[in-house]
Amino acid sequence: MQNFYKWLTGALAVAVLAVAMPVRAADASQSEIESLRKEMDALRKQINSNATPKEIKGGGTVDKAVAAKYGPNNAVTTKAGKLSISGLLQVWYYSIENDQTGLFESVDNDLRDTNDFADNDSFRIRRSEIKFTVDIHENIQAVVMIDPAREATSFPNVSDNKSHSGVFKRRNQVAVEVGGGDTGQSTNVQTGAGGVPRLLQDAYILYHGVVPHHDFQIGQYKPYFGEEGIRSSGALDFVERSYLGQIGDARDIGATILGKWWDERFQYQLGIFNAPGNYWGSGGQQQNRSDDNDEKDIYGRLFVRPVWKQETWGSLELGYSFRFGTKGEEANADPVGDPVNGLNRNETSALSHNAWMSYMAGGPVKGLWLRSEYLFVRDRHAPSSVVDTINDPGTRYTNNGTFSGDGFYVALGYKIGDSTFKDCAPSWLKGFEFAARFDRFENVHVNSATGETTNSHTRTFHTDVYTAGINYYIKGNNAKIQLNYNIVDNPDSDSYFFKDNIDNNSLVVNFQVSF
Repeated sequence: MQNFYKWLTGALAVAVLAVAMPVRAADASQSEIESLRKEMDALRKQINSNATPKEIKGGGTVDKAVAAKYGPNNAVTTKAGKLSISGLLQVWYYSIENDQTGLFESVDNDLRDTNDFADNDSFRIRRSEIKFTVDIHENIQAVVMIDPAREATSFPNVSDNKSHSGVFKRRNQVAVEVGGGDTGQSTNVQTGAGGVPRLLQDAYILYHGVVPHHDFQIGQYKPYFGEEGIRSSGALDFVERSYLGQIGDARDIGATILGKWWDERFQYQLGIFNAPGNYWGSGGQQQNRSDDNDEKDIYGRLFVRPVWKQETWGSLELGYSFRFGTKGEEANADPVGDPVNGLNRNETSALSHNAWMSYMAGGPVKGLWLRSEYLFVRDRHAPSSVVDTINDPGTRYTNNGTFSGDGFYVALGYKIGDSTFKDCAPSWLKGFEFAARFDRFENVHVNSATGETTNSHTRTFHTDVYTAGINYYIKGNNAKIQLNYNIVDNPDSDSYFFKDNIDNNSLVVNFQVSF
């Protein structure tokens, strides 16, 4: 572009001299000729210098021609306001250890569970986001983001394909028939069928710049809960989020007040959302659906950065978030055996807490980072979502009582491009980042071991995932390649007929471009 401006300036100078000199040659004085020569010399110096001409203004033909050229930050024509378009494309290849047996497989107790449909090696379009942001007014912004890749539901969960749908594995998370195998997700694999539409991701309006230190957001977006879940999918440290990060990576419809103070080093958000279903996910997704009762859930989040972008000490962020609300409406004690003509879900007070820490080191260990996050959930499952594996194998709970579960992850990494020796490192090495994560969550839910048949107790078991990762940044997060190897340790228990030593490790590669 700089060469283009130099060429354009030179051409204009020649044109001016070509027109002016012949016309005035007859009556031009020697002083005028000298003046023109000086102007021409000045133009030559400007052309030969490295500086880009400062002024090519006016909105004329030249401006329009330049604006129409390809390049970043160019204008987009819209009917009203200023429109910007961004996007994210992630293409995966994954390879999963083959093991036909599922976690609950137990021939002796007539429980059938297979993993044969969820361990196929495959390419996948993980994300194909297109985001439209329009500033219609200095105080009003609207955002719409779609992701056609989200419509697909036949791909297994990563990094634990045993969890099948979302991050949980219940005996009939996918419908199970004795002797018939899994007939839910396996059908999706066979036919490519999907569920509730998920094409529309974000659709919200943001009011800003009116009330000091505060913005107001309304529409569909990720409720402000946790840290990893709401982080941009293009800026993840690993190919996929942790268990609890995947729980937070969910959209809902509502409104939020956002506060920012102390140069944005102290922030808080308080919101109200529809929150249909339940916090365990067995009541279906929250986005693109109406509320399923009259109650609304409250979300709150705050974080502080006591040390931020300091050369010696680095950056530290500490945060906490919560959500609570009333689930269900109009139901008898047994919504399956004794249903009512209504929502037919037991009323429940649900609660969830989250806390996190993020540290980017400074000084001699610059380039080192550490993250950790914790999640607690208390809620009930949808009717018939938990199966008895002890007293009467295959019997499904029709009135699941409330129960609690939790989990956490710890991750650390080292990015060569941010280190103290980045200037002396070879160029090929600067793009590398090495990362590791330990991830634990109570994602397996079965009946209580007490021998009770009260149809109201649920026991939780945790799965551990050890992830080793290498990231290579070609152009920051705009172009990068990520490689992860996941070692999955599913729960085992003699009392619950879990299969031991299931082969479930995976290798996943993410090719990413964002703009």
